[in-house]
Amino acid sequence: MKVRAAAVVERGKPIQVEEVDLADPGEGEVRVKLVASGICHSCLHAADGSWTHMPVPIVLGDEGAGVVEAAGRGVRGVKEGDPVILSWSPACGFCHYCVIGRPVLCERRSTRPGTLPDGTTRLSWRGEPLYHFGTVASHSDYTTIPESCAIPIRSDMPLEMAALIGCSVMTGVGSVLNTAQVPAGASIAVFGAGGIGLNVIQGGQLVGANPIIAVDILPNKLEWATRLGATHAVDASQHDPVEAIRDITRRGADFTFVAVGITKAISQAWEATAHGGQCVLIGLPPTDATVTFTALSLQSNEKVLRGSRYGSARMRDDFPRMVDLYMGGKLKIDQLINRRFTLDETEAAYKALAAGELARGLIVN
Repeated sequence: MKVRAAAVVERGKPIQVEEVDLADPGEGEVRVKLVASGICHSCLHAADGSWTHMPVPIVLGDEGAGVVEAAGRGVRGVKEGDPVILSWSPACGFCHYCVIGRPVLCERRSTRPGTLPDGTTRLSWRGEPLYHFGTVASHSDYTTIPESCAIPIRSDMPLEMAALIGCSVMTGVGSVLNTAQVPAGASIAVFGAGGIGLNVIQGGQLVGANPIIAVDILPNKLEWATRLGATHAVDASQHDPVEAIRDITRRGADFTFVAVGITKAISQAWEATAHGGQCVLIGLPPTDATVTFTALSLQSNEKVLRGSRYGSARMRDDFPRMVDLYMGGKLKIDQLINRRFTLDETEAAYKALAAGELARGLIVN
């Protein structure tokens, strides 16, 4: 079928909205009619050409929600008419990591960027393959994806809000609840108050962390962080964040989270982590980026450096849990969205993101 989608056709060139071909769902796949899709910084890397490992042409969007319109053979977990949140991390359900409850590390993920787990695409343009960003290619009218990427949710959840659970909310909140398992009363510092960092702050609020320190270089982002629960805001363009965090906590933060892909922020977060604490890396630095620290700081201080992929989510359990938290008034998603765009305004949306103007932007179909 013919659909409209926002694609990067050439690296570093403006995003184009094109009419493209979408294949019908095959075995174990579903077609979803998109209602909303979030503007994610990961997609910006593909849009501006800084992620050269991503193939082009490629349809952007790794965060969305919609309604199942058609299901292929063998689909059992969802049916036509079900509201779903899209997951950019397919999970086979049978490999070692899926069985032990760590589906974000599924061994059967595609090793070819921009494709589904079988290494092919369901999109094409002018007779050639058109790649899927983040598996789900959510900046489109419709998408065909593996059943494991369509997570059913309760029918009373507003789908515009549900869209953000598919990446920023799950990644940020999950890094606190699942990856770091922050206990009540622990101190946390969050480097980067964009879409992910704001949700780390929300996760800190959910578990009763105190203080919750936001670090950024943009005043508007620090203001958003304060509104969403940060107890302290540190402008890293004006103050040394390591010293500021130690002044606030006396010994460093029990948990630090790096929600930006900047190696300097990783080094600062590591220095600002208290003895016995954890430094959690969420943001995506360039592929060849390296960070150095002394072995002594790891061994003698019993500090932990760890990564967090997708908030260590178990998608079929955690997505509905995030929905329940939102519906119960415990999780703020409405307040994250400060601008809405149409599909035709996708290029403008990413320009606004690059300029630091978005807490979270949303494309609404």
